[in-house]
Amino acid sequence: MTAPIAIRRLNAADADFSRHLDHLLSWESVSDDAVNQRVLEIIQAVRSRGDEALVEYTQRFDGLEASSMADLILPRERLEQALTRITPAQCEALENAAQRVRSYHEKQKQDSWTYTEPDGTVLGQQVTPLDRAGLYVPGGKASYPSSVLMNAIPAKVAGVAEVVMVVPTPRGEVNELVLAAAAIAGVDRVFTIGGAQAVAALAYGTESVPQVDKIVGPGNIYVATAKRHVFGQVGIDMIAGPSEILVVCDGQTDPDWIAMDLFSQAEHDEDAQSILVSPDGVFLDRVAESIARLLPTMDRSEIIRTSIEGRGALIQVADMQQAMAVANRIAPEHLELSVADPQQWLPQIRHAGAIFMGRYTAEALGDYCAGPNHVLPTSGTARFSSPLGVYDFQKRSSIIFCSATGASKLGKTASVLARGESLTAHARSAEYRIKD
Repeated sequence: MTAPIAIRRLNAADADFSRHLDHLLSWESVSDDAVNQRVLEIIQAVRSRGDEALVEYTQRFDGLEASSMADLILPRERLEQALTRITPAQCEALENAAQRVRSYHEKQKQDSWTYTEPDGTVLGQQVTPLDRAGLYVPGGKASYPSSVLMNAIPAKVAGVAEVVMVVPTPRGEVNELVLAAAAIAGVDRVFTIGGAQAVAALAYGTESVPQVDKIVGPGNIYVATAKRHVFGQVGIDMIAGPSEILVVCDGQTDPDWIAMDLFSQAEHDEDAQSILVSPDGVFLDRVAESIARLLPTMDRSEIIRTSIEGRGALIQVADMQQAMAVANRIAPEHLELSVADPQQWLPQIRHAGAIFMGRYTAEALGDYCAGPNHVLPTSGTARFSSPLGVYDFQKRSSIIFCSATGASKLGKTASVLARGESLTAHARSAEYRIKD
């Protein structure tokens, strides 16, 4: 007999609601000392021994009989071959998703610009792509071809010349969908390496793996810890926490739909977080009933159960206005506005990674094929960060061109400020250009 599921219930009217909400949201994505030390050792080994260390770690951690780096390189032909090894339906779905992701991200491209002042001074901004980006893709059965599309396509749209993908193949297990997605997304080079050693290789380069400018893509605690340590040597996308969904519902959506939307994130892993907020207490009861009834039908029911019992919640609020306040307090990765008129409430949402509007817009559509990126800020970081996009693969350089007249005028201002900071070389450098 299936055990009943225990779902946390909170009410915004309770005096200790804020304390309970803070406890619910708390998440520390920090490594313990043992993981941290191991990652530092791996990074140092890759920096000092290059390919030799990569082969050694791949043999040890992934169980591969690799004698050299040549055994850990997938040629472009192998990616193309994967397209013939997946079903026509899978190929069509990948192509359709890729087209939609590409079309959306094309609109994010930023162009260079300048303007000229009356004295001939020209100011502006030059936008250029990164030279090379590294894409980390989890390997084995827990593989996500959708993440390949979401990370590689914005880089290519930005104009990145070379996208290098690393993907572990534990015990030789290759995911054809991942390789097919790489072919469709335009990935240039693929190495079958993973873990902290792959991150180190991308950050510092080895005899075979080229050094990249930015590393993007999800991974386990070793990968996340390595990304923390190499940040500064290279750029990174983010240190992502567990997946999250917050559903705000007015009580009029089918409760089975809402329960399944909550499951869609809970099934990622035991630490994922699924929260429903509604002013309708009776509706919360109905969703709880749907959760209990539908849970036994799920393939990943135990993961879902652990997630919902550990980090999930049904929250009752006084009205939709308070629901918006709670949503902004949570700053969720995914926010579903499952209400009659989502447009009415959109202006009040200040913090969310992605906002799914209306009853028919399931978060799962955004994960795969709606078009916007599914790499989103987690753990409340939507307060100050944004989804991955083309802008993450572009750099902006300031342009300053001074005419003789402009240099003289600006030089006088710079001289006063520089001498006020006791930086006389700055002042004199500017003063040389001042016309009497």
